[in-house]
Parts: sequence; C-alpha cells; structure tokens
Amino acid sequence: MSFLHLSFYSVFALSSLGLAFYRTHLISALLCLESMMLSLFMALTMWPIQMQTPSLSLLPILMLTFAACEAGAGLALLVASTRTHGSDLVHNFNLLQC
Repeated sequence: MSFLHLSFYSVFALSSLGLAFYRTHLISALLCLESMMLSLFMALTMWPIQMQTPSLSLLPILMLTFAACEAGAGLALLVASTRTHGSDLVHNFNLLQC
C-alpha cells in the first residue's frame, strides 16, 4: 500500500470517527461529512492515474456534484433549524414534533 492510499484511508477513517463522536452540533457533523466526501473525491480522482488508464473518468465529477448538493441541503437544514430552535444542537431536534 502506498503512502497516497494510506493517507486517503486515514482521512476517511478519521472523518467517520469524527462523525461518530462529535454529534452534538449539526455543523460538526456536516463538516465531517464534507471531509469524507473530499477524501472520496481525491481517491476517485487519483484512481485512473494509479491504474494508468488513458480514459477520463466521470465518476469523480458526478460524486462532486452530489457532494455539492449535499452541502447545500445541509446548510439549508442548518439555517432552518437554527431559526426554529435557536441553536444547532442535535439533541434539541425531536422528529415527533412539527
């Protein structure tokens, strides 16, 4: 395993651990999700170079598009929850109330 693969795996593992442990604020969960998407994007971008394929892969661009949509939806939820609940603490959200 090369240093490049090890760094991508470690960034993904650390961001998933951050998502598991830092669940008090919504913004920290969104940042951990974005770092997971960034590590996946970097790994998918480097994949054709590592495999030495001359063709262009559209998978990283598609994943980057979904990550941008996820970030926009996450920020919209963050703004809406901050306006309604007054903070971004996750334990204040109750799915049984409207």
